[in-house]
Amino acid sequence: MTPVTVAAAGIDTGDTAWLLAATALVLLMTPGLALFYGGMVRTKNVLNMLMMSFVSIALVTVVWLLAGYSLAFGDDAFGGLVGNLRHVAMAGIGPDSVTGSVPTLLFTTFQLTFAIVTAALISGAIADRTKFAAWLVLVPVWTLLVYAPVAHWVWGPGGWIKDSLGALDFAGGLVVEIASGASGLALALVVGPRIGFRKDAMRPHNLPMVMLGAGLLWFGWLGFNGGSALGANGLAAASVLNTLVAGCTGLLGWLFVEQKRDGHPTTFGAASGAVAGLVAITPACGTVGILGGAAVGLAAGVICSYAVAWKFRFGYDDSLDVVGVHFVGGIVGTLLIGLFATAAMTGGAEGLLYGGGFGQLARQAVAVLAVAAYTFLMTYGIGKAVDRFMGLRASADEELTGLDQTLHAESAYDHGALGHGAPQAVPARPTPLSKDRNSAS
Repeated sequence: MTPVTVAAAGIDTGDTAWLLAATALVLLMTPGLALFYGGMVRTKNVLNMLMMSFVSIALVTVVWLLAGYSLAFGDDAFGGLVGNLRHVAMAGIGPDSVTGSVPTLLFTTFQLTFAIVTAALISGAIADRTKFAAWLVLVPVWTLLVYAPVAHWVWGPGGWIKDSLGALDFAGGLVVEIASGASGLALALVVGPRIGFRKDAMRPHNLPMVMLGAGLLWFGWLGFNGGSALGANGLAAASVLNTLVAGCTGLLGWLFVEQKRDGHPTTFGAASGAVAGLVAITPACGTVGILGGAAVGLAAGVICSYAVAWKFRFGYDDSLDVVGVHFVGGIVGTLLIGLFATAAMTGGAEGLLYGGGFGQLARQAVAVLAVAAYTFLMTYGIGKAVDRFMGLRASADEELTGLDQTLHAESAYDHGALGHGAPQAVPARPTPLSKDRNSAS
């Protein structure tokens, strides 16, 4: 997804039409994520979870148009690390400006939808216990100081990962998945574990909602990855097919692990496996063939199904498995480019299994380490600053009562109308997976 800005004469209507559709698909991913996350929390925190995703749309849009786009995609200003401020408040970009073969305003909007969903993803790591007011401060600061520089490294003109290192990231394994996962881990450490973590079962309250959210994410992911070709062409078609295939193999891989380990394939596992496959194929969809795409998705489904339990072993409370799925899945997909990249897709670079040696794998590993370290350390610092300034965590009383009531004065479910008194968590049918995913026992 590397843009080249040219004179106004180069608009291609077919490419523009496809990118318009892809932009709408990617924007839909954030409401899909809201449902996915909303179904995973307890009934007392559903609306808060939905709000954290929806408000990210508004917050990121404002800061992206003010400065985020310029920092990410402006001409390089400092050794491949960040763009200049030439396009602050969209200065110099009008309806006649063209990037590649599409209007620059459309390219800006397409990239905006990526920034939105990346910020929203982080909320899953700190669900059930974070002040909404603190989230309103954290998201804009994170977008400008973390997301925009990393996007410049990987996709921007003169970005060091793209131009100097030569690592590949077609649609956001580094920029979206690893950045959100490492940032989620950092904030989970700052805010601390939920009350009852590793003691109480905190099962998803609405698995149909989780499945619906996963389906909307999968639908939107076709635009996420296919649109990153920036044109209506064969590369877009291959990326869409790789996305579909990897989601399928990720789902099957996770269910295989569940059946072997727990004795039952679950709906929660199906949704999680599909998302894991989609996460992993994101950086690779425009660099690997169909067999490579299937392998990437399968590897992510299997590895991530085990990675979600690491939080109990290491003691970090990643509420909705942002680390286990997005961080780990992003690493899997980014590294496997070094094995499965083919010149037929990349136009040059090849992975180890296609005769390219270890060079591309090494470049991918360096990029993973750099992005993970930067996003973790910067987000940890931002989280600490916000916590010191206004407090990041809700009070114990607010957490126990539920954030919907205490922070938003609302309830997702009117249990009182059914004669059950105050809102309370509705226990899900225990399953081996839900036990493994949400409790230490």
